[in-house]
Amino acid sequence: MIHQTAIIDPTAVIADNVKIGPFSVIGPKVEIGEGTEIASHVVINGPTKIGKNNRIFQFASIGEEPQDKKFHGEDTLLEIGDNNLIRESVTINRGTVQGGGITRLGSNNWIMAYVHIAHDCIIGNDNIFANNASLAGHVIIDDFVILGGFTLISQFNYMGSHSFSAMGSVISRNVPPYILVSGHMAKPFGINVEGLRRRNFSDIQIKNIRQAYKVLYRSGLKLEEAELRIDGIEQESDEISLLADFLKKQEGGIIR
Repeated sequence: MIHQTAIIDPTAVIADNVKIGPFSVIGPKVEIGEGTEIASHVVINGPTKIGKNNRIFQFASIGEEPQDKKFHGEDTLLEIGDNNLIRESVTINRGTVQGGGITRLGSNNWIMAYVHIAHDCIIGNDNIFANNASLAGHVIIDDFVILGGFTLISQFNYMGSHSFSAMGSVISRNVPPYILVSGHMAKPFGINVEGLRRRNFSDIQIKNIRQAYKVLYRSGLKLEEAELRIDGIEQESDEISLLADFLKKQEGGIIR
């Protein structure tokens, strides 16, 4: 299961049924859960915890030091959940003390080739990041988010669940749940109807989300006024609570 040319640090904790390919390097303070497959020429440095049944393809760099001048060798962490697919040449860095000390990737994510996830990013579950998407430090991505190829997200930004970025989008503000964005700089272009239908949102739910979108983006209201109006819609439809909660906790403003 572990190729004879792989280099495994004695402190690494490797569970049963883990496959490690030729010339891969597993460094100190790395934990790998059962059923995970590491291809050839992968480098994993710690402290890093990787869950069960992940697949990590060749030339990925996982758990390397953050690209941050404030980092001075502290024992920060990378945590990866279960059932993730991490393709060729993906880079995922550990956190920094200033950012909370952890970078986290949840479960059931599809991370395509050459994606970069920087220090202190917090990624949820069931996301798809297409080739060459890049996240700067301290980015938060909730669940069921799709990033088109070559999407760039600047530091400290937040994308809500079920949002979608078109290819080549440059995102410099927070993106609320359900919103489709595109462009450089990215602008809102409606709601992610196709994604919602694929996740079995009903026509009534989609209608309610579209109504909230119109309040937020087509009514001419200031953000604070739009939030109050959306709070009223929330009383009648549960799916709007996701949007209302996002607007309350986001900092720095949203794409408008």
